[in-house]
Amino acid sequence: MSHYDYDLLTIGAGSGGTRASRVAAAHGARVAVAEEYRVGGTCVIRGCVPKKLLVYGAHFAEDLRDAQHFGWDVPSPCSFSWPTLRDNVLREVDRINGAYTQTLQNNGVEIIPQRAVVTGPNSVRLADGTERTAERILIAVGAHPAIPEIPGHEHGITSNEVFHLPELPRRILIAGGGYIANEFAGIFHQFGSHVILANRSQELLRGYDAQIRDRLLQIATMKGIEFRFDAAFRGIDKGEDGCLTVHLANHEPVVVDQVLFATGRRPNTSGLGLETAGVEIDDLGAVKVDEDHRSTCPSIYAIGDVTNRIQLTPVAIREGQAFADTVYGGKPTKVDYRCVPAAVFSHPPMAGVGLTEAQAKQQYGSVKVYSSDFRPMKNVLAGRNERALYKMVCDGLTDRVLGIHMIGPDVPEIIQICAVAVKAGLTKADFDATVALHPSMAEELVLLR
Repeated sequence: MSHYDYDLLTIGAGSGGTRASRVAAAHGARVAVAEEYRVGGTCVIRGCVPKKLLVYGAHFAEDLRDAQHFGWDVPSPCSFSWPTLRDNVLREVDRINGAYTQTLQNNGVEIIPQRAVVTGPNSVRLADGTERTAERILIAVGAHPAIPEIPGHEHGITSNEVFHLPELPRRILIAGGGYIANEFAGIFHQFGSHVILANRSQELLRGYDAQIRDRLLQIATMKGIEFRFDAAFRGIDKGEDGCLTVHLANHEPVVVDQVLFATGRRPNTSGLGLETAGVEIDDLGAVKVDEDHRSTCPSIYAIGDVTNRIQLTPVAIREGQAFADTVYGGKPTKVDYRCVPAAVFSHPPMAGVGLTEAQAKQQYGSVKVYSSDFRPMKNVLAGRNERALYKMVCDGLTDRVLGIHMIGPDVPEIIQICAVAVKAGLTKADFDATVALHPSMAEELVLLR
């Protein structure tokens, strides 16, 4: 028997830490998880899961209006209760939190509901002052929303607090140009708030295909969302009436009821004591790891957003599985970071996998681009002019599909199977040889010209 308290002590019970701990325990390891907040982490408690439920709720705004064109007698306008949706979402979060907790317990993982700070290569100190030791320590503490250091920043909120708002803001300014900013812009707009999205640069959703991004900007603008570009924050003043005056570079001040910061996320390494064990972190606070997730301290590993590689829940889960299988399962596994699909649950949603057109041209030189710019059947009958756009980027010499990028209804559901095709190295001819499923939007993928 080891002279340590545990074989593995995981700090952080988010998606990655939970998967790693559960699988390690199933392989026979003695495992404990220290979690200072709630089991489930950002994704379950204050991230993807509650956000996606709000997205579903937001879609009803247009669906109910469209329903009249399909013969349904729907009152216009319909009333909406934010507290009802908010409370139902939070109840679902509680349910999933309980399921995650039960899963760990069923696999024999000890849950320590305290903050843990590293005190050495094999030890941590808990919030109650006690020490625990482990042969290996896994850092899976995730990341937190970054807040700009500007005067009055305390008057804004982040994605952590947005799910608990007592009421919907009549006017909201969202700071940022990434997926979180654009998703909440669509959500609040559909709920009836006037939305202004302010971005410090001229580019939204950096890393996604430019043509798809431009289409989202066009549609969002037509819907009534306002955009301010080259609009770095200068400060926020709160008036006696509770309204917030936001000062932006290159723009007139904006008066709103709420400010939401969606300006990136930073790894949660501050105050974690990693320096006591010789764990190196980079300039952004991320733990430096090798391909086996091992830090510069041989007994300490890290997975998920705290490593700042790809900040996506499925990536953290894959890393947790690979770590446990490699270290405790006798099954060495590397995570393949190529062809990771991603989606923005904006309104409408966009999704992509593989290389964008610009990336493909830079890497391969000769590329062929096939596309379909169409009006979904549902939008036609509903009288909406909103158009979907599908793109396929191929190697000009081999015809191999290098990337697929889409915007339109349900594209996050479609992109998952596209990722299989891109990762498998299929060609445009393989898509062309596949019979279309009609009538569907996905059939456009095998009809691209």
